[in-house]
Amino acid sequence: MDEMELRRLLGQVAAGAVSPDDAALMLRMEPFEDLGFAKVDLHRGMRQGVPEVIFGETKTPGQIASIAERLLASGSGSVIITRLPQSSAEAVSGLIGLRYDPVSRIGIAGTPTEERRGQIAVVTAGTSDIPVAEEAAQTAEALGNKVVRIYDAGVSGLHRLMAHAEEIMSSNAIVAVAGMEGALASVVGGMADCPVIAVPTSIGYGASFGGVAALLAMLNSCSSGVSVVNIDNGFGAGYIASLINRSASTH
Repeated sequence: MDEMELRRLLGQVAAGAVSPDDAALMLRMEPFEDLGFAKVDLHRGMRQGVPEVIFGETKTPGQIASIAERLLASGSGSVIITRLPQSSAEAVSGLIGLRYDPVSRIGIAGTPTEERRGQIAVVTAGTSDIPVAEEAAQTAEALGNKVVRIYDAGVSGLHRLMAHAEEIMSSNAIVAVAGMEGALASVVGGMADCPVIAVPTSIGYGASFGGVAALLAMLNSCSSGVSVVNIDNGFGAGYIASLINRSASTH
């Protein structure tokens, strides 16, 4: 919708020919902008509350910068770029302003929100799970949530996890990140009264099958409040935790 069409729609609302609700629906359903190599969803933020997120792993720096610039120009305060290799991040930084975290491989263009509502706990079984956990934590923080990190607190040393019982039990959502046998999610699920998003990681020895063993264990968790995302999907877990925390924080 260009400026002339927008003015026409606003005039129709002012004249009573179109209701405000109908106008809002028309704006939410406004289509994408075709850049040739990408169809940028400019109104996802209006529909879902979060602008389109860019998956950076297989895109060129020029493509990433072009998509991010268009999203920012359309009114997105910031744009999250996931799975961004450090070499690409350096190139993108030369084209647009970018804040980059090499551990999570997340880049943020624009001005991220300083809001920190509610509380999300991100828990890992081991230090090797931190890159996936940081993808979840950085995503949740970029979306305006307070994040508490509890790292290297696996069930092989349960006292390490119990030392953080208060933080776990006072959170609105928990992201439990584990490879190997993936038992962490069931234990955390048995401690907390909030939803637990389990993230299986590809960390482990041969019989872990690149995270499949942890995935199956988490899917079969005996703790009722546990849901599961795909292997190494820290972004998805952080996004879901943000939705849960936002809902809990507004009630």
